[in-house]
Amino acid sequence: MVKAIRQHKAGGPEVLRFEEVDVGVPGRGEVLLRHGAIGLNFVDTYLREGHGAYGDTGAADLLVYPAVLGLEGAGVVDAVGPGVDVVAPGDRVAYAALPFGAYAEQRLMPADVLVRLPSGVSERTGAAVMLKGLTAEYLLRRCFRVEPGQTILLHAAAGGCGLLMSQWAAHLGATVIGTVSSPEKAALARRHGCAHVIDYSREDFVARVRELTNGAGVSVVYDSVGRATFTRSLDCLARRGVMVLFGQASGPVDPVPLSALTDRGSLFLTRPGLLDYIATRAELVAAAESLFDLIVRGILRVEVGQTFALKDAADAHRAIAARRTHGSTLLIP
Repeated sequence: MVKAIRQHKAGGPEVLRFEEVDVGVPGRGEVLLRHGAIGLNFVDTYLREGHGAYGDTGAADLLVYPAVLGLEGAGVVDAVGPGVDVVAPGDRVAYAALPFGAYAEQRLMPADVLVRLPSGVSERTGAAVMLKGLTAEYLLRRCFRVEPGQTILLHAAAGGCGLLMSQWAAHLGATVIGTVSSPEKAALARRHGCAHVIDYSREDFVARVRELTNGAGVSVVYDSVGRATFTRSLDCLARRGVMVLFGQASGPVDPVPLSALTDRGSLFLTRPGLLDYIATRAELVAAAESLFDLIVRGILRVEVGQTFALKDAADAHRAIAARRTHGSTLLIP
């Protein structure tokens, strides 16, 4: 028996319980993984409450109570089931994928969703970077391909994903305008590649973006905030600019008439999801290799802002929901 955080019903952080579970042995195509670190993400709070990803329906329907949350982790393969040839016992691996179940000391996991960690990437870094780093990769290189000389707007620039995206985009030669909610987060965003930082609690970010771009607007807006920023984000775009809504931390976006895109200069709008960009193992491995290469070369610095013991997952949920975190948050078994 091993310990895991389970919930027997939807609700607040108090429903998360540290309990013994029987993991079992790996079946065909599975591995038994011993976690060294587990990634905690904002979406976990929505799922705990019984909602889907950022308030949508869908992902929450996959939770079967008693449920174990978590989509991201890293550790060591303890055993493999029949038919597994992509990893072997003793391999250090990481993942950001369904099924749920990362909030545990050990778990069974499909082998095909695991990637090996190179020697220059620790298990803690792997758990902190997989979901956010793979998200940064597809957003910057495939959803909208950022090129040298472009100016981009990145909301939540001091969050775990935002810090990676700002560094990566700056490395690509783009000018990054980031929004944050406090002076402390503004300083953090500047240290991670933002050329300009807007504290939206003190400034009108639309007016400031127009000022910084001499009225032209930005090539792309990356928005993980949603309802609180979406409409005004459209007003920051240049003609034929691209609006990438990849999260809704402030709530779901209200319906938008398609004429709103035409009226603002023939804009493009997309609502992408990571799983569609790592749908095949080849896509997953290529994206992970690109991410790990930048980490090993020192181009991307992974900011682990805070760690909690696995048994204290409820406290971690309270902290992330109250916006008392920065960078990535880890649970340590």
